[in-house]
Amino acid sequence: MKQRKKVEWTRLDNASKYFAAVSNFKDTKVFRLACELYEDVDPEALQKALDLTLESFPLYRSVLRRGIFWYYLEASDIKPTVEIESLPVCAPIYYKDRRNLLFRVFYYNSRINLEVFHALSDGTGALWFLKTLVHHYLVLKHKEELGGRIPELNYIAPISKKMDDSFRRYYTGGKIFKQHARNDDVKKESAAYRIRGTRTEDSRMRLIEGSMSAKAVLGQAHAYDTTLTVYIASLFIYSIYKEMPARAKNFPIILSIPINLRQFFESATARNFFSTMNVSYRFEKGEAGLGDIIQKVRETFQRELTEEMLNKQLNHFMSLEKNPLARVVPLPLKDYSIRLVDKLNDRKITAALSNIGRITMPEEFDGYIRQFSVCTSARRPQICMCTYGDRLVISFTSPFRETDIQSTFFKYLSQSNIDIEISSNF
Repeated sequence: MKQRKKVEWTRLDNASKYFAAVSNFKDTKVFRLACELYEDVDPEALQKALDLTLESFPLYRSVLRRGIFWYYLEASDIKPTVEIESLPVCAPIYYKDRRNLLFRVFYYNSRINLEVFHALSDGTGALWFLKTLVHHYLVLKHKEELGGRIPELNYIAPISKKMDDSFRRYYTGGKIFKQHARNDDVKKESAAYRIRGTRTEDSRMRLIEGSMSAKAVLGQAHAYDTTLTVYIASLFIYSIYKEMPARAKNFPIILSIPINLRQFFESATARNFFSTMNVSYRFEKGEAGLGDIIQKVRETFQRELTEEMLNKQLNHFMSLEKNPLARVVPLPLKDYSIRLVDKLNDRKITAALSNIGRITMPEEFDGYIRQFSVCTSARRPQICMCTYGDRLVISFTSPFRETDIQSTFFKYLSQSNIDIEISSNF
């Protein structure tokens, strides 16, 4: 008699449970990482590179399943196939009634695109996957030009480290605390200014990308004695304020900003391992200058980005998962509760900003790679950004047709003598 194959499964990490519960057609919880080359993509070489990459990222062969009490990842033998781009930006990946992989790889002209359902990984983990994919592709495609020398991968870690649930690893069982008590500015706010607009057809994401010199924008940030992320977050708040209707200007603008916890806790996981913080600014005394906003945002970053504060927040979220009552509640009730809390929390957010940071690749590849970019599905306007060499790419995604905030944002940078190359999917 034929033996049944043993099913291999993996628990979802703390953040993945949230994404599995709240994803829907309007907000797919899918994000895209892209690498733009100086030449058109060879699909045959890209397929071979994907096959090689999957050998060191076995979790990417998983499908998402629903249990009685929790979701879980189940190993599969599904073989992903690279395809030419044909779907809208960040189109749905996870469907409750389908057994499919949680990522897709496709190409268009000189771009290699990786889209990932957020329950599988966060931006940093997926970036490691994409960098490995591009590494294999360029070695396969340009073996002769490289003279047989294979550049070393930037990300080398055992599979066990890549599969690590770092939320559980660093959970200490500390005292539960109220998240909003961490930030006095945010604690006072019962509701944030919410951006309204006309939704696009089929709730498709409107993507606008601006590519520019990283050194030039850093120069502007350094003129205010601050970092790139603080500068861009402050300019985003300023741009939103300039487009706010007068009757709404008594509401605070609150940005949600993800934090890569690998910067504070030793981890090489390719799964989710991030936290978030809220940055608030209220224009109580009328219009403020960009410098005033930067000062307030910088103070919030300095107060929030400490290991102690992040450890408390990690313990807070894990304690909810560890609650004995929550563990025995059936999955449909868990999902309903998570969606309800998510809807309430959404009222306290105006927009979001995510900085993947500086991307590095072996210097042997400099002549082949033009830039990287990142964007995500969004229920409200969101900025994603990353830097490769001197190319800073700032990507706006929005479910709305209106682009006034984006125009104000890029116009300000342009008036600061920064040359910007703008592209859009509309």
